[in-house]
Amino acid sequence: MKRWMFAVMAAVMFAGAFAAAGEVIGVAMPTQSEERWVLDLQTMVSEGRKLGLDVRTQIARNDQMQQNNQIDQLVAQGCRVIIIAPHDGDSAAAAVNKARQDGVKIIAYDRLITNCEYEAFAGFNSVQIGNLQGKWLTERAPKGNYICLSGAPTDFNSQIYHDGAMEYIRPLVDKGDITIVVDQPVIDWQPVNAQRIVENALTKANNDVVAVLAPNDGTAGGAIAALEAQGLAGKVFVSGQDAEVSAIQRIVRGVQGMTVLVDTRELGKAAVTMAQRMLRNEPIDDLTKGHVEYNGVMDIPAVLLDTASVDITNYGELLFDSGYMKREDVFGD
Repeated sequence: MKRWMFAVMAAVMFAGAFAAAGEVIGVAMPTQSEERWVLDLQTMVSEGRKLGLDVRTQIARNDQMQQNNQIDQLVAQGCRVIIIAPHDGDSAAAAVNKARQDGVKIIAYDRLITNCEYEAFAGFNSVQIGNLQGKWLTERAPKGNYICLSGAPTDFNSQIYHDGAMEYIRPLVDKGDITIVVDQPVIDWQPVNAQRIVENALTKANNDVVAVLAPNDGTAGGAIAALEAQGLAGKVFVSGQDAEVSAIQRIVRGVQGMTVLVDTRELGKAAVTMAQRMLRNEPIDDLTKGHVEYNGVMDIPAVLLDTASVDITNYGELLFDSGYMKREDVFGD
């Protein structure tokens, strides 16, 4: 993680040194405690540098009040477009409304900001992510006890992922083949919170569990820690999302079944490209090609990128051959 952080810091400094005068954008991120968010920020700063933008960054550390203050700071620093990955998509609306009153354009990144108006959303197909998780699990464990985790209640995507997975799991529950022992959200997406939920669920089920629906790789790691303590790691199918290095290492070890590749390189590029267009008052219709309807106020023009299921059968092709990840990152020198 230190390596990722140093790379981001260097990129931020370099971007500021070579930015074009007047073309200032902000990036407000919820955290840098997970690898995928580090990669998102690194990509956006790097892409901004290539386009000659001055990219100002803020990290909220999973605190929405702090993030709202940081958005105010980005406005004060002259950012005319701000890319926001909210910690709490509902509570971020106040800062968005305030910024837009000052003429600032907003792009919601990966997570929707709800109950307010803004210019665009850049994210992945969240229903597809849940579908991939549910399909993979039910194909391998069509009967037995399931532990179902969902993401943070403050993240609107959490319910969409969950609902997507349930399109495959629920029919087998209704049929009587699958029993859901626990179905619970993971506060702040924290692995330690996922671990506690799974520990309690294993106790409730007397360790008789065939699968864990984990919405991302962090929660998968927490779930696997609980399974390992009971000698069940590798015997229970576990899903994930983000294709983090640690998750691929667990897949190779046989303790995590799958993850979903969300290509942060492409999403970061799309968001920064939209931001530059907005700075120059240029259209983005050719980039968005659709809308999301969950906002509560308006249909948001959106970039929705496809995702892919990664497991032991295809990780090399999808991650190494594509250049998304280096083989040595997973296996060492």
